[in-house]
Amino acid sequence: MTRSATALALLEALDPEQRDVAEHLRGPMVVLAGAGTGKTRAMTHRIAYGIATGEFGVHDVLALTFTAKAAGEMRARLRTLGVPGVQARTFHSAALRQLRYFWPQIGEGPFPELLGHKAGVVTRAMVESGFEPDRETVRDVAAEIEYSAVSLLGIEGYLESAHTRDLPEGIDADGMGRIMRAYSEAKTRRHLLDFEDVLLVLAGTLRTREDIAAQVHQQYRHFVVDEFQDVSPLQYDLLLQWLGKRDSICVVGDPAQTIYSFAGASDSFLLRLATRFPGTRTVSLVRNYRSTEQIVQSANNLLSRTGPNPLVLRSTGRDGAEPTYTEYPDDTAEAEAVATRIAAEITAGRKPADVAVLFRTNGQSRAIEEALSARGVSYVLRGGERFFARREVKEAVALLRAQASRREVGPLHETVGEILLNVGWSPEAPAGTGAVRERWESLGALVDLAESMQAASTMPVPLEAFLDELADRTEHQFAPQINGVTLASVHAAKGLEWESVHVIGLSEGLLPISYAKTAAEVAEERRLFYVAITRARTSLSLSWSLARQAGRQSQRRPSRFIAEVRNPPRTRSGGRGQDHATGRGALPGGPARGGAAGELTRVRRAHADNDRVRRPRPRCRTCGTVLVDAVEIALGRCSACPADIDRDLLLALMAWRKEVSARSQAPAFIVLTNATLNAIAELRPRTTEELARVPGIGAHKLDLYGAEILAVVNRPRD
Repeated sequence: MTRSATALALLEALDPEQRDVAEHLRGPMVVLAGAGTGKTRAMTHRIAYGIATGEFGVHDVLALTFTAKAAGEMRARLRTLGVPGVQARTFHSAALRQLRYFWPQIGEGPFPELLGHKAGVVTRAMVESGFEPDRETVRDVAAEIEYSAVSLLGIEGYLESAHTRDLPEGIDADGMGRIMRAYSEAKTRRHLLDFEDVLLVLAGTLRTREDIAAQVHQQYRHFVVDEFQDVSPLQYDLLLQWLGKRDSICVVGDPAQTIYSFAGASDSFLLRLATRFPGTRTVSLVRNYRSTEQIVQSANNLLSRTGPNPLVLRSTGRDGAEPTYTEYPDDTAEAEAVATRIAAEITAGRKPADVAVLFRTNGQSRAIEEALSARGVSYVLRGGERFFARREVKEAVALLRAQASRREVGPLHETVGEILLNVGWSPEAPAGTGAVRERWESLGALVDLAESMQAASTMPVPLEAFLDELADRTEHQFAPQINGVTLASVHAAKGLEWESVHVIGLSEGLLPISYAKTAAEVAEERRLFYVAITRARTSLSLSWSLARQAGRQSQRRPSRFIAEVRNPPRTRSGGRGQDHATGRGALPGGPARGGAAGELTRVRRAHADNDRVRRPRPRCRTCGTVLVDAVEIALGRCSACPADIDRDLLLALMAWRKEVSARSQAPAFIVLTNATLNAIAELRPRTTEELARVPGIGAHKLDLYGAEILAVVNRPRD
């Protein structure tokens, strides 16, 4: 491997641990990256370094992330490092792109319509199943449908484990089964795919179509995956199909930021990757470049309670103010005080976009929205309408395209600003609030984006280049930043950062949330709080109220996590250290009885109980690798080992499926996926009981097609 001046310059920009990541180009790698430790820098420099040394080809790499914003930022950084051709996409974006490309080879008719939001179809499925839909219940049902899919359970598998789930209010397991079947049938009738289907169908295709898998393996040879602690069994299965028999994979994650377990994510894939891929190199990034020393210390205080052997962040020496802790009599008083404090920050010169208010549930935003509006402070509610779907943004882009042929003579942002004067933008903010102000802020975000592009170039940037940037951002839903205070749930704030962060509503019942009953659920709430406080660079404000409304008797207690974040854990001898004792704080209503030690003990017991339940772990019958997902366990082998498929039986099954598809007027993959046909041809079930254990064959499919499938399997063949 040769190292050019460019390659050496890339390494010089990194700290020792980041450099270890960049230089490891061959074989599997796990990067355990604490909050604010420069993981994106390490990943992008690793890719650029691999290309500079000739180890990677520009088009051989697929970088995967979980959000459009993260993918957009990664592409932007790769462009600045001189490798703009590298693909950086979300799992869904990459899968959808491939599925569209291969659809003529695997599907019949036009590509199915994508179901962007499940609410409408779920509502109708609930009505058909005898339930009265309301907004909250529809949302909860949709979440359970998604959980079933990403966990590779299927309907029947989900129903078997439904007793462990917190089901939507008023719906039992039998009702969920009826709704899920109605939802599936509605998709079939209307030729729809939801986002989980995209991953399921592509994974099944790659598993069963060797010709298509070979094309993908030829295209992508090296994989980098961000936020790997959030990967679901479905995403992990698809990643294994993308990899094939290779092991050029680098995954980056932090177990302390695992906050999506309720949605099927698991940090077990991150922690056990070395078992799957022998020879895996592990590097820990612990130098925090984001936050002041005071915020880093607060994060470490909390981090020490997240579980055994946590990553301990190291401050890089930035000094700042201590976090503030404030108690208010009620929610309105809290919102008014926080809004006043934010207004003062902005008056003192801080940009609104550098400030965020974070909360546990979206319902907490209303009071702070009203308080900020009363003070004329603009804000952005994260998770609202997509930026590029806004009417004023569509009008602006259309107008810019109409003016693309004009000859620009000045800086890009001046050209864009001049054009957008015609649709309501002005250099000065309007005096009003509401829709007028929101429109101006949307248009202003486009002007600001143009200004940032121009600032990165010594020559005038042409309008066509700006339009290309907008097209790329629209495709990936990577919105430009709007200069308003961000209001967001902590889940929505994951991966983001601000100079000043105000975390509100820190009372028992909100954080931890009231339905977090088990030790594992409380531990996830603690990790959520850790994510919240590590979003702050220089200023951190933590607050709570004692009642929901003014005049009410105090009914709330401060969150137990407040005491934990304020106080380093004590050793049993009374000194400071990592060995936990009571962890009781100075605040009234601090941690629950038993403190941090009791909580840690409960977490450890929960892990121990889980380990006892899981042993012995199923292993691949061919190579002995521990099996980690439902499909592998059902097949009795890992996806890296060859399948013993009866090719004649597979052809017979495909012919049968084509006949069923024609008579039922349903797409072939809706009858049974290629993955299910492949599994039948591998397992060759002879009885109804054996067929029921095949991945993809639930009670519904068994009722519809069981007898016919067994007839095909048991039919004599030459």
